[in-house]
Amino acid sequence: MKLTMEGWWTVLHGFVLGLVFLLAFAGALMNLGTLRHEWTPPEFARVLRRLKIRVWAMAVSAWLMVITGTYISYPWYRASSPASPKSKLLAVHDLAALHTFAMEWKEHVAWAAPILATALGFIVTYYSAELAARNELRRAAMVLLVLSFVASVIGGVLGFLIYKAVPIL
Repeated sequence: MKLTMEGWWTVLHGFVLGLVFLLAFAGALMNLGTLRHEWTPPEFARVLRRLKIRVWAMAVSAWLMVITGTYISYPWYRASSPASPKSKLLAVHDLAALHTFAMEWKEHVAWAAPILATALGFIVTYYSAELAARNELRRAAMVLLVLSFVASVIGGVLGFLIYKAVPIL
């Protein structure tokens, strides 16, 4: 199968950046969940450094995902031609709901992921060592982490369903 430029952008948007986001999320979740103040200073510093890198990688990849989705892939989807994916979805009665529900939700919910991940990045950077000592702060950071992941998963699953129904190749 040969991909067009639109197809390559879609692969970058969903698969490459999505994979970076998921890997960074998994690492950040592990680091944040196991952060302990009792560790030796070098071990504690190493885990904090990894946590910061993973959280910021998650935020950057989330921003790149929504920017490429909104400003590169989305215009191709929304094109006014009869061959556009949106037109194809709306032409089939059973798939019209996929556009009216999934695409509208995807457009808006997906923007929450980078906003929440960036807020988490600032919290982890600003409070650093305090995250280990203050349980309420670590729990708040964990909530932001999970909410960012959930928003990204909702956008990703809806995007997958739309792409599966009318691929941009």
